[in-house]
Amino acid sequence: MQISIKCSVAVHCLIFIHEAKGIAKVTSNLLAQSTGSNPVVIRNILSALKKAGLITVPRGTGGAELCADPSQITLYQIYSALEPEGVTSIIGIHPCEGRSCPVAQNIRKVLQIPYRKIEDAVQKTMESITLETAENSV
Repeated sequence: MQISIKCSVAVHCLIFIHEAKGIAKVTSNLLAQSTGSNPVVIRNILSALKKAGLITVPRGTGGAELCADPSQITLYQIYSALEPEGVTSIIGIHPCEGRSCPVAQNIRKVLQIPYRKIEDAVQKTMESITLETAENSV
């Protein structure tokens, strides 16, 4: 019921990739050192970012690069690359259908619209924040 740390690690990696362009060949090991994450975790994150079309990574040699200018990459795109369920995974409803309690039987229906409003607001906010915006905040 939170944005996983994979998102912050991914943002860290993307900013690092952008800042290192022309200076260093960015590899998963280099990103692992920078983020303090395991290289396997970094490779999984890079794979998801590549699949989403946010980066390119030459096979075998490393050297990740952004596919777009940081001003064109939104926090929501990054998050969506890592969390297939999107913002709907941020807020959960406990499983209680099938119980005889009338509240339990209806809690999903009661919370569906308010939670959707929250999810929409989170998505809209994440779409308004670009990698460039995040990078300039540093």
